[in-house]
Amino acid sequence: MAGQAQYEQYEELVRQLSAVGAVKRDLGRILPPDCSAGSAAVLTLLGRHGDLRMSALSELLSVDMSVTSRHAAHLAERGWIDRSPDPADKRSRILRLTPAGRAMLAELSRRTADLLAERLGDWTEDEVGQLIRLMTRLRASFGDCRSAPHRAQPPPHVPVRESTTRTPAQAT
Repeated sequence: MAGQAQYEQYEELVRQLSAVGAVKRDLGRILPPDCSAGSAAVLTLLGRHGDLRMSALSELLSVDMSVTSRHAAHLAERGWIDRSPDPADKRSRILRLTPAGRAMLAELSRRTADLLAERLGDWTEDEVGQLIRLMTRLRASFGDCRSAPHRAQPPPHVPVRESTTRTPAQAT
């Protein structure tokens, strides 16, 4: 039955997406000791979008304002960002990269690219391009993940299995 086969593919996709956590952890290991993954994300977003209000950054990170504030304080202590009052609303802050922040962002980019080049060295350019296209499409399919969680029920013709855990022998 085609519905069951597709459902099993989705189950396998869930397992593979869960395994992406290992890739993220490996990428996290290359960060400098004083630059957490959250700090790196803030630097990356400021590098991509330019100066941002704290509230806009919080939305882009999909985290609470208090978390964004802690990241901003950490980065400001290291001299990687400046926080200045927003001329349009003095209660709000505008965050911008400093030259030291741009240098750190360049270092983070270099480290990440080096690790990916090492780990994906046996991939062709087309394979890397295909992965980028598919991941971009996957993210677009999920849209704004900050919205309320979507709890879709499986279609009625697809049976829900008791256990989705398989041993390697069962998977073949």
